[in-house]
Amino acid sequence: MKKISHFINGKIYSDSKSRMGPILNPAIGEQIAEVELASKTTVEMAIESSAKAFKKWSKTTPITRSRILSKYKDLLVKNMEEIAVMVSKEHGKTIPDAKGSIQRGIEVVEYATGITDSLKGDHSANVGTNVDSYNLRQPLGVCAGITPFNFPAMVP
Repeated sequence: MKKISHFINGKIYSDSKSRMGPILNPAIGEQIAEVELASKTTVEMAIESSAKAFKKWSKTTPITRSRILSKYKDLLVKNMEEIAVMVSKEHGKTIPDAKGSIQRGIEVVEYATGITDSLKGDHSANVGTNVDSYNLRQPLGVCAGITPFNFPAMVP
């Protein structure tokens, strides 16, 4: 049976002590795979790896970030059929519905490629007597997201 493990620091990671959870195809009610449930140690390892990656990523120029996201978008477009089949099997969506959610995810990535403009700060002179105001956008750190089961390809 197919086993889905974790992806940490650019590699598949599996902890033999982890509990497993079933992945069911909701259309037929049968188990099609199993997923490794993260232990506290695995989560801490992922956070540590992300914190290390953040140090480099936060120094990456906005245009380079945009180019990386653009390559990611190209991979989504290239692999849409395969991703749609996975979403259909694991989430019970029809293939056209799965493709629609992937397309929406692609649009989100396209929006994010506009990061070079989005990261610009603002400056206002003389907002008060001898007072200027400005804002500066900077990376703050690692965050986590929980992907909703009904839109697994759109939200991330």
